[in-house]
Parts: sequence; structure tokens; C-alpha cells
Amino acid sequence: MLKVILKIKIIGNKIVHNIIVDYICAGMKETLALDNQVCFPVYTLAREIIGKYRPFLDELDITYPQYLALMVLWEKGVQTVNQIGDNLFLDSGTLTPLLKRMEQKGLLTRTRKQSDERVVEIALTQKGELLKEQAALVPQKVTEAMGVSSQELLELKQIVAKILNIAKNSDVNS
Repeated sequence: MLKVILKIKIIGNKIVHNIIVDYICAGMKETLALDNQVCFPVYTLAREIIGKYRPFLDELDITYPQYLALMVLWEKGVQTVNQIGDNLFLDSGTLTPLLKRMEQKGLLTRTRKQSDERVVEIALTQKGELLKEQAALVPQKVTEAMGVSSQELLELKQIVAKILNIAKNSDVNS
């Protein structure tokens, strides 16, 4: 397109202006087409995957965000609200109501730290610990429900992790 603009420039500014405007408008239309967005299929896929978890998590009487919080606690033991938030990329304003509901279900306890009452520590109850055995079956069930191979899901995870890592590092360097 640059060669065309340069050749037409000799004819006159008005024609060049119209061609440039038409080119920019066509580019904007393409840029704003939903099918050309990277974020939309990623967003849609995330919703689909979470939807595949739903029936298996319903059997455990937990939601997907509760499942994520439990996984952090199963892996790392007692955590503060902020530590869980750092692991899940959620702020305390989002986590607090979630953790309160989990406490009401008897899955965990929330205790203010004696040395600093602003800090709330989260620990699993016996019921929360026992749920781990049942939850251990969920990833395989979801993989089967997705209809793709474990290898394909691993490749997807690696690509997503790479992009997230690049995005996080660019945020730090900005």
C-alpha cells in the first residue's frame, strides 16, 4: 500500500488523503473485528473450561473460585488472605467474601494474627482437608470432558504461562 500512496502523491494531496483515510478506516474495521481479537477466544475458552468444571465441583458443593483457593491451601498450608490473593491474582476485597462463605461451609477457619490483627490467616478444617481426596479426581474428569488430549492441554498451558510471564515482566519493567 505504501508504493500506491507514493505513486498517487504525485497526482495531488486530496487523492492521497482520501486513499490514506480509506486505508486507515479499513484497518480499523479489521482491527476491531471480533474474529481478529486475541482476547476473545481466550476469554471464551476460559469460560468453557470453567463450565466443564462446574458439574464436578457441584458434586463437592464448591465453586470454581473456591476450588482454586482450596488448591492453594492444600499445596501450601496455612496462608494469609494476601498470600492466597497473590497466588490467585485476586485482591482481598474479592477473596474475603469467598473465604467467609467457605468458612460457613466448614471448609476453613479465618483467624486474625495475634501479632498484627490486620492480617487474617486461613487454615483448612478437617472437612476441607478431606475434600482433597475427592477433588483429586476433578482434573482428569475435566480433561476427559474437554475432548482433547492431555498433551494438547499441556501445550496450551505452556503457551498461556509463557504469555502471562511476558505480560507480568513487562508490567514490572514499565
